[in-house]
Amino acid sequence: MNLQSSRAILAITAGMCVLTAGIIHGQNTTPPNAQTNAAATQRPQMAEEVFKSVQLLKGIPVDEFMDTMGFFSASTNLNCIDCHGAAAGGGWEHYADETPMKAKARKMMLMVQALNRDNFGGTPFVTCYTCHRGDMRPADTPSLAVQYSSPTIDPNEMEVTRQAAGAPSADEIFAKFIQALGGAQRLAGVTSFVAKGTYNGYDTEFEDVPIEIYAKAPGLRSTVIHLRSGDSITSFDGRNGWIDEADKPVPLIQLTGGELDGARVDASIAFPATLSQVRTTWRVGNTGIDDRRVFIVEGTGGSPQPVKLYFDRDSGLLVRQVRYVQLRIGRVPAQFDYDDYREVAGVKIPFKVVATWVDGRSTTKLMEVQANVPIDGSRFARPSTR
Repeated sequence: MNLQSSRAILAITAGMCVLTAGIIHGQNTTPPNAQTNAAATQRPQMAEEVFKSVQLLKGIPVDEFMDTMGFFSASTNLNCIDCHGAAAGGGWEHYADETPMKAKARKMMLMVQALNRDNFGGTPFVTCYTCHRGDMRPADTPSLAVQYSSPTIDPNEMEVTRQAAGAPSADEIFAKFIQALGGAQRLAGVTSFVAKGTYNGYDTEFEDVPIEIYAKAPGLRSTVIHLRSGDSITSFDGRNGWIDEADKPVPLIQLTGGELDGARVDASIAFPATLSQVRTTWRVGNTGIDDRRVFIVEGTGGSPQPVKLYFDRDSGLLVRQVRYVQLRIGRVPAQFDYDDYREVAGVKIPFKVVATWVDGRSTTKLMEVQANVPIDGSRFARPSTR
């Protein structure tokens, strides 16, 4: 019950469970083996083509539908079984069972839709999270503890609307980052890498399992996670991306919209010489992550959603990325923290990446990285293992 909603610097996979507003119908009846990579840009499957009894979320791709389920989960602090019923734990077919929680969720969606239509021109200004704030029942009484406690600053929520006075330019920060990694010449000398390590997260019940990562400049990547249920494969060929995993309602999911844009951003972080080109406009602000002083470099333009990059002010290294996927019902964030930089072929690479999203957290720790090894192009093509 998980969807890989985002990938980190080395193609980290994530889990996303299915909730409230739609019901599982079954797997794609067209064998992936019968679909060639020449058809890679084919129209992605829509939610109503895959899931049964979808009423309010028709006309959106499957990956966006699954992200929407994660949005509901994060907003209400409920999981799949809470809404689909205990029987759903026994198999995907039971997600088709109607439950009072699903009916309630549809009513809530219509209420929010009306609020936005009548007051905000249809823009999803009000969302599930606006009222629920991570609780099943919205609070109706002011919290004095919240009112009088010391305010906390979430660096992820900081918006850089103008360049901070006295801060270096974005170009200067990107240049320091490149130098901190080993310099432009050494970075240019690394054109591919293969990494092996461990991965744990929601989809492994937080047990370590083997992971393999393949990357080739300027923007090709593939990840293979060896789950108990079978391999989970994510591939990105520079234009299109896919997730192939047996333990999913749809074994092959094509990435679209914000998920596809995220794959492009991650490819640029893996080979960062072109990182500044993922957005057209950058502004710099000052903030902190825990006790670390960082520059936040927010990029806009060239994509509907911003990207936030957090660089350590002393070392110049990238320590966090935050990006977003815009859904019909709101916007979901994804956070990636980079740590344990080690030198490989004269270039520093983060050997630890923690991915945090609306449905959980995963950690990848690399054990071995080989640079400039030949990688067959089929590694990055549309998976056809099932």
